[in-house]
Amino acid sequence: MKPYAADLNDVRDAARRIAGCAHRTPVMTCATIDHLAGRSVFFKCEHLQKVGAFKFRGACNAIMKLPDELAARGVVTHSSGNHAQAVALAARMRGVAAHIVMPNNALRVKRRAVQGYGGRVVECVPTLEARETTAQAVIEETGATFVHPYNHPDIIAGQGTISLELVEQVPQLDAIVAPIGGGGLISGICVAAKGLNPAIRIFAAEPLGADDAARSMAAGRFILQTGPDTIADGLLTSMGDLTWPIVRDHVERVVTVTEEQIVDAMRLAWERAKLLIEPSAAVPIAAVLSDEFKAVEGLDRVAVVLSGGNTDLDNLPW
Repeated sequence: MKPYAADLNDVRDAARRIAGCAHRTPVMTCATIDHLAGRSVFFKCEHLQKVGAFKFRGACNAIMKLPDELAARGVVTHSSGNHAQAVALAARMRGVAAHIVMPNNALRVKRRAVQGYGGRVVECVPTLEARETTAQAVIEETGATFVHPYNHPDIIAGQGTISLELVEQVPQLDAIVAPIGGGGLISGICVAAKGLNPAIRIFAAEPLGADDAARSMAAGRFILQTGPDTIADGLLTSMGDLTWPIVRDHVERVVTVTEEQIVDAMRLAWERAKLLIEPSAAVPIAAVLSDEFKAVEGLDRVAVVLSGGNTDLDNLPW
C-alpha cells in the first residue's frame, strides 16, 4: 500500500499522459534577485504554462485519465480561478463538457478565461459550503465527475511533473521553494523530487494572512484555515487529508511573508526579472528574499516555482 496518495511512478505516468498537452516550461534567472537573495535562484516559469498556471498539469492528468464512459458525462469542479481555467481547457481538449462553480467575487480575468475555454460557469456565494453544495447539485443534474482542485491523487501526480523537469533543467539543485494553499502543488513536488533525490530540500511559502500550513507544521497536526486575508487569492484554502501528510513529512519549513513583502516581490519580478506573475507566485520570491530564508545554510542553488500569472490588470496592488 502506498504511503501517500501519489508517488514517483504516478508522477512519471502523469508526465507521459500530459506530454504534448502541457508545456515544458522554461527556467529563468535574474542577477538582481540572485544578489538580493545571496544565492543562485532559478525560476520555474509555470506562469507560462497553458492557462497561465501550474494547475493545467494536474487537471490535464486527471481528465485525460478518466475512462471514456465517465468522461462522456463531463467534469465539474469548484475554483476561484486557475484550476477553473485548467479544467475548462483540459475538458475542451478531451472533448467533454466542463461545469465550473465559481464564487461571484472571482477575478473577472479568470472568469473570462474559463468562458473562453468553453467552460460553463455556475455562480455561487463565496463560501466553501456554497461551492461544495453547488458542485454537488451540478453532479446530480449532469452525472459529471468531480475534479478536486488539489486533494486528488491524479492532481498531485500531475503537479509533480514540475519536479521531473526541474531536476533535468537545473543540475545539482539544493532546494525547491513553492507556494502552499491546498497543497496539491507542493505535495506533487515533494513526492517527485524526494523520489529522485532524497537529499533535496523542500520549503513552502505562505502568506502570513493565510498561515494554516505554518500553524499546522508548528503544532504537528492539521489545523483548518479560517478567515484568510491576503492578496494571494490562489492560497486561501486549507490543505486536504491527502496533501497534509506529504507536507508534514517532507516540507522542511514553511516560511510566512507579509502582504508588503508579497507586493514588493511581485513588483521586483515585473520590473527587474520581467516576469509577469500574480500575487500567489510572488509569495515564494518574497520567502527566498526574507531574512528567515537567508539564514538557512547549505542552499546555494534554489529553484522557485512561479505558480501563475493571471493578474487582474484592472486592480494592481500598487
